[in-house]
Amino acid sequence: MFSRITGRIVDRKQGSVAIETGGLAYEIFVPPCVEEKLRDAEEQATTLEIYPSFSLDGNSGHFTFFGFTNAIEREFFEALLSVASIGPKTAARAFSLPMARIARAIDAGDFAVLTGLPGIGKQKARDIVAKLQGKVTKFLFIQDAREHPTQAAADFAAEALAVLLQLAYKRPEAEAMIKQTLEAAPRIDDAQALLAEVYRRKIAG
Repeated sequence: MFSRITGRIVDRKQGSVAIETGGLAYEIFVPPCVEEKLRDAEEQATTLEIYPSFSLDGNSGHFTFFGFTNAIEREFFEALLSVASIGPKTAARAFSLPMARIARAIDAGDFAVLTGLPGIGKQKARDIVAKLQGKVTKFLFIQDAREHPTQAAADFAAEALAVLLQLAYKRPEAEAMIKQTLEAAPRIDDAQALLAEVYRRKIAG
């Protein structure tokens, strides 16, 4: 099983692309927000992070591959899948807005935004908020990034820095935000709380 693919887009349908690599073409299903990023990618090498999903159909089974432009998008997709009532196809359809917009709606309990996502009714929106509210902090920082993750160091400040670098913040900017936040709130002692406070200070201006 593979977790990343690099190749050339040779075909596309609504909701999926075919990527050719090593003489084979793989059909990769992509959420609407990812599909939009790939609109002009035919002439260049494209790398997608892959989430494989196995399903049974009678006595046979098959894999479906979902693709994302970076590992943070895939992690957000996996977070949606942790909600019992959300399956891979529903999560992919619902991923129609930028990740940060959906994460903000989850964090704020904004059911108007969540029920506006394809395939998400009132009950699924309630399930999402119940499961994920307060747990999506890192996704609030996402920018239009296609970088792969930087390995996090052991301490929480380095872990928070690694997340910011994954989300395309420049190292000096990320280090400055973390330094200023820790100086203003020295009692913070874990990465999640640090990222939440960085985000709060950022939107406060």
